[in-house]
Amino acid sequence: MMSCEEHDYIEIACTFQYPVRLILTSGVIIEGRALDTQRNGARDECIKIEVAGVESLVLQNDIARMEALADNPHFQVVLFS
Repeated sequence: MMSCEEHDYIEIACTFQYPVRLILTSGVIIEGRALDTQRNGARDECIKIEVAGVESLVLQNDIARMEALADNPHFQVVLFS
């Protein structure tokens, strides 16, 4: 389960709509613009991300690492437990 501090970084990325790279626990890499947090149909917490003009939901618990792809004062890399 994601800690509150870890969740805060996702909220920051979405608030400022930063371009991010998500590395999932499966090894899949997703690059796009963080848009919002949202629950999916199963009520799981997700991050809504736009990739090449298409919005999709990524389960927050599947994220192992998030990297900011733009300079910002908040974070560069976040490792999730």
